[in-house]
Amino acid sequence: MTTETTKPEHFIRKILREDLESSKVNKIVTRFPPEPNGFLHIGHAKSICLNFGMAQEFGGECHLRFDDTNPEKESEEYVQSIKSDVSWLGFQWAGEERYASNYFDQLYSWAIELIEKGLAYVCDLTPEQAREYRGTLKEPGVNSPYRDRSIEENLDLFKRMTDGEFDEGAKVLRAKIDMASPNMNMRDPIIYRIRKVAHHQTGDKWCIYPMYDFTHGLSDAIEGITHSICTLEFEDHRPLYDWFIANVTAPAVPRQYEFARLNVNYTVTSKRKLKRLVDENVVSSWDDPRMPTISGMRRRGFTPTSIRNFCEMIGVTRQDSVVDVAMLEYAIRDDLDKNAPRAFCVLDPLPIEITNFDEDAVETLTLAGHPNRDDLATRSVPFTRHIMIDRADFREEANKKYKRLVLGKEVRLRGGYVIRADEVIKDADGRIEKILCTYDAETLGQNPTDGRKVKGVIHWVSATHGKQAEVRLYDRLFNEEAPDRGDVDFLEKLNPESLQVVKGAYIEPSLCEAAPEQRFQFEREGYFVADRFDHATDAPVFNKTIGLRDSWAKIENS
Repeated sequence: MTTETTKPEHFIRKILREDLESSKVNKIVTRFPPEPNGFLHIGHAKSICLNFGMAQEFGGECHLRFDDTNPEKESEEYVQSIKSDVSWLGFQWAGEERYASNYFDQLYSWAIELIEKGLAYVCDLTPEQAREYRGTLKEPGVNSPYRDRSIEENLDLFKRMTDGEFDEGAKVLRAKIDMASPNMNMRDPIIYRIRKVAHHQTGDKWCIYPMYDFTHGLSDAIEGITHSICTLEFEDHRPLYDWFIANVTAPAVPRQYEFARLNVNYTVTSKRKLKRLVDENVVSSWDDPRMPTISGMRRRGFTPTSIRNFCEMIGVTRQDSVVDVAMLEYAIRDDLDKNAPRAFCVLDPLPIEITNFDEDAVETLTLAGHPNRDDLATRSVPFTRHIMIDRADFREEANKKYKRLVLGKEVRLRGGYVIRADEVIKDADGRIEKILCTYDAETLGQNPTDGRKVKGVIHWVSATHGKQAEVRLYDRLFNEEAPDRGDVDFLEKLNPESLQVVKGAYIEPSLCEAAPEQRFQFEREGYFVADRFDHATDAPVFNKTIGLRDSWAKIENS
């Protein structure tokens, strides 16, 4: 695990340190600016950890600012989910959360300032015409026929746009920069467009809304952001970011720095595709435990520590690459192995009757909460005549490599006694209904006194005192490494076994009292979490977070 003293150096950390040491800035101020049009995903987690983490490390502050310039796709539900995700990851933004819409009045004034300087104009080209005029990567664009309107006419038309006089798409406000620029973003980009929709923060005040490129850098300037840290797809937008700040009376001059976004195999992180998974009921919701959203990972049983450690492990570079999802799975296994208390759960119950144990007797066994953690409380497990073991842990015949219960042979119950399988009871169809066993009363916590060697150990739950639970076995949502590449629809690459629901699992009785989101290692099964919404004392529900080992490695190497 990465510690405070072993954090790897990366170029952002180096820039911040040098800027402070040279007094280029006196205080680091960063920001995390999500658009509230969906739930955050694992890629956003990297940006959250970087922006908040760097501000925290260097004694600065990080702002949470919602880029809410596209009200048609935004909602208050997404705003609340984003705030919850950032807090859950362990970060706190400086002051109240901010919104780009807080600055709409100031942005509007700056748009007028650009018009008055002859640096912006109202354009009547249709979107199709605008694409033709824009040119290509090899050919320069052509000036709009409306580019040379007078300042007075542009001011009048922009006011009439603001007053709602024109239909959507009829006019836009453009920056007047350079239609021959090799950077397509500098070819007279749109600043404002008409959208006659209510806004979740400003209501019906506006019917024109600023574009992201205009809003983002100037919002940074308003807030005194020193380092605008964003992903590489915004590198070509940096000249435009700087142009807007240079050509209005901005109160500060932030600088933009780009890093490689997080791409993980066996995963899609496009919000459009994630929304499609929800809308087409492929998953139950944005926080379905199979989703790569932070909310989904939380419900799956991931910990904030595991996600932060993962983001630190993969580093910060300017080189695009794909991270193996096994690294993320390693991060959560490592955290839970060290911290999750142990418990018993039998997923496919097979009844065992211990014929030489009294029918009404109940013996309470004390088991360790964790094999390497004395600070975790021990647990009490009832041992009774009737218990359940996993059906896969019994065979009528087996070779010497099989270390579980075999007819006529012995096995140790984890934390309990050695039992011997004496008889198999089957139904009319030949399916095993029950195993009759005897136990050696002298083997609790010790080996048989006559020197018999019992190598196998299996888990178990009392059939009479254990409780039944619903256990949801989650796995990767996609069974191909790059599900959203190629000509085939990504939905055709779904893993049909990404969710299996076990209704009649048996759990230790104390697990009914588990708090929502409490995590456990179900011994010999994997790591599980009490569902944050559905788990209840009288109806326990557990989600599988991850197996004890990487089962996919065997598949991929076969």
